[in-house]
Amino acid sequence: MQLSASPYEERLTAPRSWWLISFLVGVSFALILLPFGPLPALGGLAGGTAAAAVVASSYGSLRIRVVGDSLIAGEAKIPVSALGKSEVLDPEEARAWRTYKADTRAFLLLRAYIPRALRVEVTDPDDPTPYLYLSTREPERLAAAIEAARGGTTA
Repeated sequence: MQLSASPYEERLTAPRSWWLISFLVGVSFALILLPFGPLPALGGLAGGTAAAAVVASSYGSLRIRVVGDSLIAGEAKIPVSALGKSEVLDPEEARAWRTYKADTRAFLLLRAYIPRALRVEVTDPDDPTPYLYLSTREPERLAAAIEAARGGTTA
């Protein structure tokens, strides 16, 4: 496997506010269990916080990578030779492609807390997927890495 000239890896981590919300979920569990005594309340605080943190962590654990000649987005692995033109989407255009412009056949790696995205056409005639919608904090860098992995020049 040939390594790409411009490696790219991004983890779509959950925002910091979600960790505060995880703690508040634990506080809620503690308050619910407080009538049963301080030990159950402490268990509710620890258990509720841990459970909410696991959910936040797992939701924010998706990765987008360009490795060798493949784009790996979540569970999907697509050879860059099957990809066409990339389009960097600003927050307004990304919202449009998530809603009324969306194609039901498209592959969406969507995280609503990430306002920008990259839309990449799929050129493989055997693949019914018209495009990939990838939420990313650095769409320009991802597009450049895909282009570099394809063997083209980056602009």
